[in-house]
Amino acid sequence: MNILKLIRYQNLLLIVLLQLVFRYGFLKYQNIPLTLTDWQYGLLVLATVLIAAAGYIINDIMDQETDLTNKPNQVIIGKGISEATAYNWYFGLNIAGMLIGYYLADFVNKTSFFGIFIISSALLYLYANSLKQMAVIGNMVVALILALSVIVIGMFDIIPLFPYVGLEQSAKMKVILSILLDYAVFAFIINFIREIVKDAQDIEGDNLEGMRTLPVIIGITKTTKVVFTIGLLAVLLLLWYINDNLMENQLYPTVVYSLITVVGPMVFFLIKIWNAKEKKDFQLLSKVLKYIIFFGIMSILVLTYNIKLNG
Repeated sequence: MNILKLIRYQNLLLIVLLQLVFRYGFLKYQNIPLTLTDWQYGLLVLATVLIAAAGYIINDIMDQETDLTNKPNQVIIGKGISEATAYNWYFGLNIAGMLIGYYLADFVNKTSFFGIFIISSALLYLYANSLKQMAVIGNMVVALILALSVIVIGMFDIIPLFPYVGLEQSAKMKVILSILLDYAVFAFIINFIREIVKDAQDIEGDNLEGMRTLPVIIGITKTTKVVFTIGLLAVLLLLWYINDNLMENQLYPTVVYSLITVVGPMVFFLIKIWNAKEKKDFQLLSKVLKYIIFFGIMSILVLTYNIKLNG
C-alpha cells in the first residue's frame, strides 16, 4: 500500500484514463488508420505511467525534509519505505518504461521518438533535484509532462502512418492531431496554474528549505494576483476556442458541456483565488483545478458523440 501512495496512484489513474479515453473514445471513431494494436497501445500507456511513477518517487526522495513540514502525515520515505528501497523502485520503473518506449519507437520505425521518454525522465529528475526550486520553471516542467502524455498519443498512433495514406486521409489526420494538440495546450495551462497554487499551499516548508518558488519570492498576495491573471487569460482563451471552433461548427452539446464543467469552475476559481490566503484555500483551489482537468479530458467523449450526431 505504501508503494501505491508513493507513486501517487490516483494521479497515474488520471493519466491512464486520459490516454484510454483519447484512443477508445475519440481516435477509434474517426475512421482513420492507427499504428498501434490494442496491446501495443496498452504498452504505450504503461510506459507513460512507469516513467511518471518514477518521477513521483524521485520527487519524494529529494523532498523528504520539505514534506516533513508541509505534509508530515503523508511522508512515506523513511517511515513506510526506506530511501534505498525507493531508489530501487525509481531505477526499476524508469528502466522498464525506457525499454518499452524503445520497443514502440522501433516498431513504428521512428527511433527518434524514443527521445520523448528520455526527455520526460530527465525533466522529472531535474525537476526533483533542482528545477522545482526555480520560480515558474519548475511549474512549467510538471505542466509539460502532462501535456506530453497527450502529445505522445499522436506521435505513436498517427504520425508514423502519414507516408502511407492518401491526401484526403492525411488532411483528416492533421485535423485530429491539431485537436490532440489543443487538449495538450489546455492540460499544460491548467496544470501550470495548479502547480503554482500548490506552491502557495506549501510556502511554509518551501521557505524553510530555501526553495525559490514564486510564492516564496513575491509573497502570497502577489502570487494570487499573478495566478488570477493567468487564469483570466485561460478563461478568455477557452471562450475564444469555444466560439471559434465549437460554435462555428454547431457543436452545441459540447459547447454546453464545456461552459458548465470547465468555464464555470474556472470562473469560480478566479473568484476564490483573488482573496485566497490560508493553506485550506489553496487546497480547495488545487482540487477545483484537478476536477477541471478531469472534465476537460472527458469533453473529448462529448465532442466525439457530437461529431457523430452532426455527421
